[in-house]
Amino acid sequence: MTDLRLLHHFLGLGVIQAESYIFLHQKKYARTLLDKFGFKDCKAVATPLAMNEKLSKKDGSEQADEKVYRQIVGSLLYLTTTRLDIMFAASLLARYMHGPTRKHMGTAKRVLRYIQGTLDYGIAYEKGKEAMLVGYCDSDWSGCEDDMRSTSGYAFHLGSGVFSWASVKQSSVALSTAEDILV
Repeated sequence: MTDLRLLHHFLGLGVIQAESYIFLHQKKYARTLLDKFGFKDCKAVATPLAMNEKLSKKDGSEQADEKVYRQIVGSLLYLTTTRLDIMFAASLLARYMHGPTRKHMGTAKRVLRYIQGTLDYGIAYEKGKEAMLVGYCDSDWSGCEDDMRSTSGYAFHLGSGVFSWASVKQSSVALSTAEDILV
């Protein structure tokens, strides 16, 4: 048996261990991702998505390169391992893997520009924090232009670090309580 000391990298994740915390990140992967798609020296943006921007399958713009789009979205989905701040954006972009348009590609490129400005983001687990279970959830209330379904998301943390999160498109459309149901 060999003592390899503190863990620094594990399956592509960077691990920083100190006496009072553990920090998980994907900084090296994010840099490689930006370099691969030509965003190494791009200007950063403050948010992954533009305010109130709606995407749809047929938005009137011409088709984008499907292969490159799929590579970007797949890379973003892998990055959500430690970056829950891009979970909604990556899930939204994944809906348009077949037949992406230039608008979808522009939105994907905006997420890459956001990553450029947030390379140091990750998940921190601090020692000694009060172990209180806290959960957050939200919904965009029929935010999908194509089928009027909602996207819901949640995040749970215990103490200082998030341990479970998701962003999921609902499988059905709820009827209004004010509507009459005909039998």
